[in-house]
Amino acid sequence: MYSTDYAREETYQRTPTITITSIARIVRGCPSQRTTLELPFSLHIHFPLQKKNFELIMDDPIGVKKRVVVVVGGGIAGSLIAKTLLNDAAVFLIDLKEYVEISWASLRSMVEPSFAQRSVINHLEYLPNAHIIASAATDITENEVLTAQGRLIAYDYLVIATGHADAGPCTKDEKLSYYQAEHVKIRSANSILIVGGGPTGVELAAEIVVDFPDKKVTLVHRGSRLLEFIGEKAGKMAHDWLISKKVEVILGQSVDLNSQSDDVYKTSGGESIKADCHFICTGKPIGSSWLKETVLKDSLDSHGRLMVDANLRVRGHKNVFGIGDITDIPELKQGYLAQRHALVAAKNLNLLMKGSEENALVNYKPASPMALVSLGRRDAVAQILCLPVVGRIPGLIKSGDLFVGKTRKQLGLKS
Repeated sequence: MYSTDYAREETYQRTPTITITSIARIVRGCPSQRTTLELPFSLHIHFPLQKKNFELIMDDPIGVKKRVVVVVGGGIAGSLIAKTLLNDAAVFLIDLKEYVEISWASLRSMVEPSFAQRSVINHLEYLPNAHIIASAATDITENEVLTAQGRLIAYDYLVIATGHADAGPCTKDEKLSYYQAEHVKIRSANSILIVGGGPTGVELAAEIVVDFPDKKVTLVHRGSRLLEFIGEKAGKMAHDWLISKKVEVILGQSVDLNSQSDDVYKTSGGESIKADCHFICTGKPIGSSWLKETVLKDSLDSHGRLMVDANLRVRGHKNVFGIGDITDIPELKQGYLAQRHALVAAKNLNLLMKGSEENALVNYKPASPMALVSLGRRDAVAQILCLPVVGRIPGLIKSGDLFVGKTRKQLGLKS
């Protein structure tokens, strides 16, 4: 809670100094529960040993006048807005994980674990002067955020960027070990089952058959076609590409994972699939369940998404922003759009902190449909507006480095 050190003022006199960076307080309505309130400044109390009076000095190494911005969620959107605001505000990042992962590169890390050394980044690497709180957020009031650790963080502005729920590893070392284990599982298997024909399932199947062409890969999807979030022609191109690589694609069926016996899985259509291992590549729920008992509960739509206005502020809350996949913005949920949200919200936050008028805020315009799905290390399928393209040309855009170098540069790191 506090630390004590001694500063010599004269050769014969020492003055004790108590530095306080946080204070304890009682959670409202719970007299027995103490929490820690983080201060965006330090309090230095100096007093001579022989005197009763003392001097109180407030010293903020990052600027007393800076507003406090709390960002909840350290994914693609949350990490970028925290980095962008770092020099203009006292930034607190609350994230259960100690790292940000360039999520669209995760499947490459399963076939090439060393790739994750660049795509999994500790928050402290790019946010050296921010306050990193490695915890989940559990409650929000009009001006404070409560964490699972019992820490109460006061804010001037709040950014919600919790995306999709993910119960993965919390440290970088654990995440790297996870990819190493997944790689061993793939390498040692002769046959592999992938459940889900969205972008994750298609990209994982492609990564495996390109790096391990002798593996028998079966992809099962309950929908009538692959990549249903983009046009039918683009989905058909991805389907044909997988077939050309000898991937077995089964559509219109689901897999009963509880039916697995002797490495044989049953589908809803009565088919039997032999597989040494399987991967679930279906969608994850929106990371908003924790908001349902907070002051933002009335700002969630029927799907659990945060309703935001054109300035990316949460409806009904002038000092709260929502960015990334958790928002109700009518566009495809993709990483590069989450980054765009972060930059627009950061610009508006800077304007508000400088005292600009409401009409000066920047509006976010939902993006036109565009998608780029990698197919291994060289190929990809792209849809730009209504034009689908497959092969090396779209692959040159994404599939080599998977935008890892570009994303690292945005965070101020070497590519």
